[in-house]
Amino acid sequence: MNILEQLYEKAKQNPQRVAFPEAANEKMMQAAYETGKDGYIIPVLVGDAAELKKLAAKRGYDESVFTIVDINDEPYKNELIEKYVAKPETLLKAKALGRRMADPLYYAMVMEAVDEADVTFAGIDNTTGDVLLAGQMIIGMKPGISTISSIGLCDIPGYEGSEGSLLAVGDSAVCTNPDAEQLASIAVSACDTVSDLLDWEPRCAMVCYSTLGSGTGELIDKVTEALRIAQEARPELAIDGEFQLDAAIVPEVARKKVGRESKVAGKANVVIWPDLNVGNVAVKLIQQFGHANAYGPMLQGFNKVVCDCSRGAPVSEIKGNVVISAVRAAGQKK
Repeated sequence: MNILEQLYEKAKQNPQRVAFPEAANEKMMQAAYETGKDGYIIPVLVGDAAELKKLAAKRGYDESVFTIVDINDEPYKNELIEKYVAKPETLLKAKALGRRMADPLYYAMVMEAVDEADVTFAGIDNTTGDVLLAGQMIIGMKPGISTISSIGLCDIPGYEGSEGSLLAVGDSAVCTNPDAEQLASIAVSACDTVSDLLDWEPRCAMVCYSTLGSGTGELIDKVTEALRIAQEARPELAIDGEFQLDAAIVPEVARKKVGRESKVAGKANVVIWPDLNVGNVAVKLIQQFGHANAYGPMLQGFNKVVCDCSRGAPVSEIKGNVVISAVRAAGQKK
């Protein structure tokens, strides 16, 4: 059973309410229907109820699989607004929030913020920037986290790491050139994500072209400063570095290059790239030459799970990311 099959089984044991603010989109509605019908999630379609019901019937879907939330239902909208503005950390007043909620994306996120949904899943019709802005404004960021980032999960044939063929990597999609504080946030968020999603004990390596001072320069200084910040912020997490990639994941190399005790060196299950150039190239190398399946990117850093899928994603990929986001949401509740 591969990792995606394992996550599907995990989702089925505790289905979460996934809000789809782009539910009128044909691919999004199909993914919501199929994952809902098979019991992996509870699909919540957010939009104009009359339109959504008409589209569901036209596409041959059993409407009973869905929970349909009508953004034109004023009493329910007012109830959501009242709950949201009562939260101590809210950023918006009732009137401004009401205007924002004319957009299903914001409406869905308000539902999630007040525990009427567990995940907001979007990205087909909205840009990544749209989703990030709405998430930061409505859901907010986790305490101590300074940046939104992403993590991916690579299943690499022939790789025999500390978690078998699996390796979590980030950030390969969102944060272009993180400073030390942002890089520390990426590392901390990544540890929380793999713990929520996979029940791993994270062993997080911060990598660059140097292992413990073998190289010098400002690129390395950023990584070592990020490591210091991350370790001070979350001392209970196993975050270590700076390591070259081989010292991070190969025990034999770690024994030669790392001349001290480390919970991470040689057995990292999470690798943090120093910037997006490295991350993007590295993931494509893993895919092209390692023939890996790469799942994600999964957004991280928000108070709750927000998912931004690729606008060109096929239904199969959307379904996989829906299930992954639901499992993460369930993991956060533990």
